[in-house]
Amino acid sequence: MRIRTAPGTFSWLPYIRTLDPLGDRHEIHRLTAGFEFPFDYQRALEFALFRTYCVPSVSAVLAESGEFAGRPQKRYDDTAILMAEMVEHGVDSERGHESVRNINRMHGMYDIANDDMLYVLSTFIYDPIDWIDRYGWRRLDPVERLAAYHYYVEIGRHMAVRDIPADFESFARFKLEYERDRFRYADTNNAIGRYTRDLYCAWFPAPLRPLVARGVYAMLDQRMSDAFGFPAGSPRLRALIETALHARSAAVRFLPRRRVSRTTRDPRNRTYPGYPDGYRPRDLGVERAHGRARRLRGVVPAAAGASGTIADAPAPPGPAS
Repeated sequence: MRIRTAPGTFSWLPYIRTLDPLGDRHEIHRLTAGFEFPFDYQRALEFALFRTYCVPSVSAVLAESGEFAGRPQKRYDDTAILMAEMVEHGVDSERGHESVRNINRMHGMYDIANDDMLYVLSTFIYDPIDWIDRYGWRRLDPVERLAAYHYYVEIGRHMAVRDIPADFESFARFKLEYERDRFRYADTNNAIGRYTRDLYCAWFPAPLRPLVARGVYAMLDQRMSDAFGFPAGSPRLRALIETALHARSAAVRFLPRRRVSRTTRDPRNRTYPGYPDGYRPRDLGVERAHGRARRLRGVVPAAAGASGTIADAPAPPGPAS
């Protein structure tokens, strides 16, 4: 998608404020997530997904799938990329349609309660807002907040999520009440939480992993720690992490305005090297078993839609997300 010319040196915010949070919801959200706050959105959504695992009915579905036990990195990458594809290209684009069909196909393999779907959807709206208000280089503008609500409501409707609250404040209340009523300990919470913690630790050299695990505990609130059965985090370590995040934001505040979106170009992607060049959202997902991912490593995929691309290869069966 081509971004229109905008005034200003350091931020897209002056331009964002000229847009309509409903009619221009995708453009606003793409600018916010891909240009203004790519680091913060990625970190916030990692912890937002972690937060959903505090719900026994959610963690039970994930445990049943076997994805977290068998290949947590792939499950993480599939989720991150499919959501990023919709942010980058829009839900109504060809790649956006492929992404939402892929997500619906995977969800359709399980009996997932509508309230659980609503809750997961709400975390994509409000957890990044909370994170950026705490650690971002500026607070989100009301236009950006409303655009995030309208953008994810649109995604929810494409996913056949019912009874989405009618406004920003109502959905925020639903999220708070759901967490108050549904967060509680379960063995499946603990298992999925441990797999996710270990995944985060695996991104760092072995000597640092115990410290990373302690950092994860430190960033969880007490309700999350109790729901996972994790030890309480260190307040001192949390304060140190928050100081580092604030220092980063103070430096980012004076950087030039970003000109290239960071939504789908994550250099740390471990499952699909070179993504998105030559890949399509339909090529992702849990049915794409390990052999296919290994075959793609170290090669430059053919152009999407050409004969012999990865989209043409048969997909062996595999467990669902």
